[in-house]
Amino acid sequence: MAQTNSEEVTATVVDEQGNPISGVNVFSSKGEKASSDINGQFKIKLLDDESVVLEKRGYESEIISMSDLIGKITMKKSPFLASEDDEIKMGVATKVRRDIVGALSSINTQDRLTYDNTQFVRDYINGLMLGVRGSENIRGIGNAIFVIDGVIGRDPNILNMEEVEQITVLRDANSVALYGSQGRNGVIVINTKRGKANKKEVNVNIQSGIRTPMALPRYLGSVPYMQLFNEARNNDGLDDFYDASLIQEFSTSSNKYKYPDLDLYSTEYVQPFVNFTNVITEFSGGNDKNQYYVNVGWNRNEAWVDINEDINAGSNRFNVRGNLDFKINDWITSSLDGIAVISTSKSSRANLLSSGTTLRPNAYSPFLPVDLLDTSDPTVAGQLQSANTFNGNLLGSTQQFGADAPIALAIAGGYRDTVFRSTQFNNTINFDLDRITKGLSAKTYISFDFYDSYNLTIENQFKTYEPNWEGDSITSLGVFGEDLKDQTENISTNGFTSRFGLYGLINYDTTFAKDHSLNTTLLGFYNSQRQNDVIQTDVDTHLGFQMSYDYKKKLFFDFTGTYANSIKLPEGNRGGFSPTSGIAYLISEEPFLKDSKFINYLKLKASGGVMKSDRGITALNSGGSVNNGASPYYLYDLNYSRGNNINWGDGNSNRRIDVTQGENLDLTFEERIDLNLGFETYLMNSLWIEANYFKTELDKQITFLQDQYPSYYDIFRPYNNFNKNLYTGFEIGMNFNKTYEDFSISLGANVLYSQTERTERSEVFAEDYLQTQGREISTIFGLVDQGFYSEADFTTDVNGDRVLNAGLPVPQFGSVQPGDIKYQDQNGDNIIDNDDRSAIGQSSSPWTYGVNLNLKYKRFNFFVLATGQSGADGNKLNNSFNEYYSVDGNDKYSEVVLGRWTPATASTATFPRLSSQTNQNNFRQSTFWLYDTSFFRINRAQITYEFQDTLCNQLGIEDFSINLSGTNLFEIGENKDIRQLRIGTTPLSRAYTLGLRMSF
Repeated sequence: MAQTNSEEVTATVVDEQGNPISGVNVFSSKGEKASSDINGQFKIKLLDDESVVLEKRGYESEIISMSDLIGKITMKKSPFLASEDDEIKMGVATKVRRDIVGALSSINTQDRLTYDNTQFVRDYINGLMLGVRGSENIRGIGNAIFVIDGVIGRDPNILNMEEVEQITVLRDANSVALYGSQGRNGVIVINTKRGKANKKEVNVNIQSGIRTPMALPRYLGSVPYMQLFNEARNNDGLDDFYDASLIQEFSTSSNKYKYPDLDLYSTEYVQPFVNFTNVITEFSGGNDKNQYYVNVGWNRNEAWVDINEDINAGSNRFNVRGNLDFKINDWITSSLDGIAVISTSKSSRANLLSSGTTLRPNAYSPFLPVDLLDTSDPTVAGQLQSANTFNGNLLGSTQQFGADAPIALAIAGGYRDTVFRSTQFNNTINFDLDRITKGLSAKTYISFDFYDSYNLTIENQFKTYEPNWEGDSITSLGVFGEDLKDQTENISTNGFTSRFGLYGLINYDTTFAKDHSLNTTLLGFYNSQRQNDVIQTDVDTHLGFQMSYDYKKKLFFDFTGTYANSIKLPEGNRGGFSPTSGIAYLISEEPFLKDSKFINYLKLKASGGVMKSDRGITALNSGGSVNNGASPYYLYDLNYSRGNNINWGDGNSNRRIDVTQGENLDLTFEERIDLNLGFETYLMNSLWIEANYFKTELDKQITFLQDQYPSYYDIFRPYNNFNKNLYTGFEIGMNFNKTYEDFSISLGANVLYSQTERTERSEVFAEDYLQTQGREISTIFGLVDQGFYSEADFTTDVNGDRVLNAGLPVPQFGSVQPGDIKYQDQNGDNIIDNDDRSAIGQSSSPWTYGVNLNLKYKRFNFFVLATGQSGADGNKLNNSFNEYYSVDGNDKYSEVVLGRWTPATASTATFPRLSSQTNQNNFRQSTFWLYDTSFFRINRAQITYEFQDTLCNQLGIEDFSINLSGTNLFEIGENKDIRQLRIGTTPLSRAYTLGLRMSF
């Protein structure tokens, strides 16, 4: 080998058998790059004292100084699933995939972002990660806790995917044990990118596109609304509210201002599409002593409602991240991370999407053209002269709305700018303690987060006008409010959250007697969180110990024990020990499989344990539902409150003292009891399969014992550890990868089946079929509908009133008529009441699955991801539908009422009879309102073209690609029109994006 200062250096890379290795990437500290050829040889320009980094997938990376570039350089081949690319960073520990005993799945983003260029972290979890339902629910047990760069509880929504290096889902108890109480439902670990020695990179990702609404509410216009409202009143025995001549005028008149037909979901108010832009730039690099990573991003989303051009409604997000790693001396390294995110969402002070759910189409005209005003009247002329006009219009209103007419408020009322700020800081110090004993190390970690939000508002006052018409002219105006510009931007807080955390660990890693390896970790963890207007600080602390042993790298054993402390519990019960363990057997290392061409890798594994947690300890309402407004602390205490005055005959009085909560000093931790059995295998050098059976019990959940106290003892009942849930099921994941010359295919799929059961409950019901014990956790209880009452179900009495026929069960929810929903009498008491409810469905899907396909031909790439679920029901009476389906009284009518019951449509009706009064019978939870939520959906697809190196070299860039992608492109589902509907809020959208990616 020849070498001179600032001159070209030549070297050869070989494997342990002396064979040349091609495709080895070589990086110098000054940014020079090279790659070894078919003979293993590379050439690179170096300066004195420079070092180079050698990398190739499947081999251990090397850092070699210039003086050591002599002769041949030997790179060691990594065992399967034991290379640097197979490292799984689990927050407080790092292992290679080959050594892991527990159930986890992991995905690295480095090779994916080019062909799957979504920037939403949750989108990279949903459908791609085994064992996850949606983007955070693991195995149906509940929402996992997110751990970002070692910090428990950080929000993944503030990240863009360009920042993310790896996402890992920890599913079984043994995998999550070191996270203490917070890990009860599973853990999703996200690690952001860090700079690499000698790898200087500048990456730019630009995306721009449009979103279109997938579905919008369809409300009826003025004429059908008035006709149907009259019908509703007639059904109730009342006269028409709208005169037929008025309805005729609305139907035939061309004066839309006098006879308005208002729809806030029309394209006049909701844009047919909105634009969005996303720009992200990354800078990274360093040498063997210091490395850096910087991410700067900007995102802009246009608002769906933007009728006031002065506001520039929409959202903007700015983020900056800096990750710095540095070497202090030969035995201490450290890292500093800083993150700042600021996002703004600007809109008018009126929420027209919400107002559109209640504002009737004939209510009023929001605009009054000034050319329709009869200014021959001096009063009208004076009003017009002093009025503010908007595109030649006055702002319309009625006596009902006055100066608060929603459209006027949107146009003239000023704006609201909601600002969210996030600041995060963390520092790690690593100590190499080999000088004390070989394999000993230590680590300290400290973090601080602060999140706050506030509103900036301009609250203008403005005039609105109610017209009086003569013919097609406005002859007089009723005036509401006054025109007054707000000169001061008002500030109001939405609250803040601050979090402080730290942990320290000591690790010892050793190999003895050649074939035996031992790794032990001792961990101490503390985390606290404060919120505004909350007196009690949330504190989570625990100690952890983990021992991992392996024999010949084929038999693995883990034991983890954590001791958690909870201030939610009474003194004497605040500590809880959680033991978990796991075992794995790498059977493919045995002689009878080691050289198999079919089975390249096969591991059998099992894990189990008991986790103590206080995560589910929260305040409850008397019926057992979660009371989110109450503190989860001091639930074990006897609580008193001041009651009413007691007046005595002598004129004196005393205030009564009420007991509001019973005492239970035996309250303790909830328990997760876990079992996981599984295997993972790699077949024919192309097919990866992983499967697990799981059984999890959540025991000792807190509740009120219903069957231990009389009903009048309600407020005296203490909290008790009693409820138990069971979760059983299986998960299967597979990935197939194959290359045929210029064509390669990657096909992945995962399936999760999770069945749940309420195994223990304390409850008292009049009927056995109302018991929830033994049923699926998300069981929906309701009445069973039997269609509609017919006219034949009634007779007319002497007063001319309809009376339900004798022998038919009598509803207790108010009088019924033909066209009302008829329910099944479950207990045969000839009465329809709440005791006739039964299990009619479940809201949670037992089956969820995802499929992804990536095809590459030369420089073209096609990627598609699909997800689906089955086995669950939705409820049209859910509050999120804003009475779109439960129409009665003065509610606004949607298109669903067109299928209403009438005598003429009795055999085909899909909706109950209309009523202008509150109907207690029809809009009760029942089978009539349930719908199947099963679906199969194309979540996203992307076509990518990577330009040739010759063009990149001409442009002075390393890599250059262009992509076209779409999201929510296609869906199959019996009730997709219901599932896709969003009422009173931002519509579910389909997006089309053009993207450019460049590396320098």
